[in-house]
Amino acid sequence: MMKIGLDVMGGDFAPEVNVLGAISAYGSLHADSRVALIGDAAAIENICKRENFDPSRFDIVDAPDTILMSDHPAKAFAQKTRSSIYVGYELLSAGKINAFASTGSTGAMMVGAMYTVKSIPGILRPGIACPAPRINGGMNILIDVGLNPDCKPDVLYQYGLLGSLYAEFVNNIPNPRVALLNIGAEAEKGDNLTKATYPLMAASKDYNFVGNVEGYEVFMDKADVIVCDGFVGNVLLKTAEGFSHIAEQRGINDSFFKALNADNYGGTPVLGINSNVIVGHGASNSTAIKAMILLAQNVIGADLPSKIKKYFTSGDEQH
Repeated sequence: MMKIGLDVMGGDFAPEVNVLGAISAYGSLHADSRVALIGDAAAIENICKRENFDPSRFDIVDAPDTILMSDHPAKAFAQKTRSSIYVGYELLSAGKINAFASTGSTGAMMVGAMYTVKSIPGILRPGIACPAPRINGGMNILIDVGLNPDCKPDVLYQYGLLGSLYAEFVNNIPNPRVALLNIGAEAEKGDNLTKATYPLMAASKDYNFVGNVEGYEVFMDKADVIVCDGFVGNVLLKTAEGFSHIAEQRGINDSFFKALNADNYGGTPVLGINSNVIVGHGASNSTAIKAMILLAQNVIGADLPSKIKKYFTSGDEQH
């Protein structure tokens, strides 16, 4: 049985959209998948009954408290032991759920991950990856998109490896092409970080490095994985999402612009930790919650943390 834990109290529109998204996802889940709703049990049951949905189809775990976006992540995680994020990580670390998904405080989610399931040995800093649609169809992977705004070259090097493993085992791309996001294609271009990172990646035996890509190439078929620091990645991601909203407001019905909308992929997995954690936008709607649950199902099926751990502990990493 595959069990997905969902933080019902996270996000701007909790618990309503989280429960509605779980209900919507129910019919699309595999027969051996089940969702555990973690939050205010009474509110969860009331929403289910209002929607004429049998709440017993979910595992409901009462966790009525919430870690707010304004809370200090570490203090709130330590003090709010009845919060949905704290209880979710208790279940995850005990093996009672196989993945934990939340649109709540990203800071608290990362604190919880580091305190409970922890980083895989050898990982310098975990990162978060998100899909970047190609103009001709298909998806690239962009990493990092906000977890680490200040990086060193060896961290970006590892992001190339994490993204490559994600593309291989989740997106089913053999020998994925890995590129470094830069302001020019030439090796000598860029700021101090990218100029120091390029030779490390170019010498890699860990993955298939294909050089630099520029911003306009992010949505082309130049690479399968595109590496950048979290500051650049987050600006790029939110700019792309902004174009999606502008296209919608102007009545442009185009599949590419729709694919830029975060509602269609729901969230991003945290790569480099010992379990499956998915973080999503605080402004997520029920469509995004459904997508996040289905993404969690795919990530569980790929068993990515164990593959990353095996890679780092087997001595395969050359850098």
